[in-house]
Amino acid sequence: MPGEKIRVLIVDDVSETRENVKKLLQFESDVEVVGVARTGKEAIQASQDLNPDVVLMDINMPDMDGIAATEAIRAKQQAVQVVILSVQSDQNYMRRAMLVGARDFLTKPPMGDELISAIRRAGEMAQAEKAKAARAQVMPIAGVPGVAAAYGGPRGKIIVVYSPKGGTGRTTVAVNLALALHSADTRVALVDGNLQFGDVAMFVNEHGKNTVLDLAPRADELDAEIVEEVMVKHSASGLHILAAPTRPEYAEKISSAQFSKMLEFLTQLYAYVVVDTATVLNDLTLATVDVSDLIVLITTQDIPAIKNSRLFLDLLNSLGVRRERVLFIMNRFDKKVNITPERVAENLKQEVALVIPIDEATAVKAVNRGIPFMLDSKAQPIARSIVSLAEAVRSRLAESETNGK
Repeated sequence: MPGEKIRVLIVDDVSETRENVKKLLQFESDVEVVGVARTGKEAIQASQDLNPDVVLMDINMPDMDGIAATEAIRAKQQAVQVVILSVQSDQNYMRRAMLVGARDFLTKPPMGDELISAIRRAGEMAQAEKAKAARAQVMPIAGVPGVAAAYGGPRGKIIVVYSPKGGTGRTTVAVNLALALHSADTRVALVDGNLQFGDVAMFVNEHGKNTVLDLAPRADELDAEIVEEVMVKHSASGLHILAAPTRPEYAEKISSAQFSKMLEFLTQLYAYVVVDTATVLNDLTLATVDVSDLIVLITTQDIPAIKNSRLFLDLLNSLGVRRERVLFIMNRFDKKVNITPERVAENLKQEVALVIPIDEATAVKAVNRGIPFMLDSKAQPIARSIVSLAEAVRSRLAESETNGK
């Protein structure tokens, strides 16, 4: 949509600020102020009614802060770009704003040139996203079996498998969960989000092929054919895999914004996008958690893992992530250990939805052979528990769809 004016919605509870910004923008021939709002709730409604390209959002408002309003707008209108304005240049505010999908963060009062540049950057992205969505309604996905005939089909779900402590069997759970969800009629993508030391490719014996480095840097220009070329097809199952870079230093070439955009795009092509994450809680992991529909949080029966799970749940609370988005499970469960799921659930005020029994022999053999146990040991209790986990994932996602994300 080149040549179209950038449609801007101004949100601020101070009328003088709204007017000052309007006056500043009226001299820009490529910008049009389509409306103003005084509160966060007004902003959400005005954004739906006016469909702007860019929302200039004040962070401090009486009814709902700008970060919550941004999250609500972006949940329903992914093409709309939000530029946050705040009197505080606080790093915590900035991170929270980016986590909920804000495009930019400026300190009030912004310099004129700085504001115009931010609007133009955001406007260009919004118009590109809207154009892509318009094309998607009619563009067939050539050569991709089992996918709806247009991008406009139901959005897939992003499932993040995370543990705040290493050694809890996170990758084993992620790989086998992806296989349990996958079928001839249900396409699943397994993405390695541990960019420095990811092992997903090794777990399925697919080495030296394409990696996330071939896809994430093209996040703004993805289409089905590019994805189809890059994804590794697991010969034994048909599962599509996006491996971690081949060397740790390559991880720096992928930004959290690129990674989360890539995951969002994959939801147009796959019913489920299962992401194995790193243990470290860096910007990329936080961005992945932010775009997720469900977080499978793993603990074991040792005190450090339980303590770290509590810290992670506390962090989710501070980020405004509802506990309903967390499916808390206990891996390597040993009945002989007196730290029971019930005790952990009571201590953390979070239900342990499912336990996966300890079976090191089956799990280690599967890793060493590069053949996940969901493929050749389905009768084992550990595999049956993964099937139960897949059912729990589907059930929780269905509830979330009914009640709102």
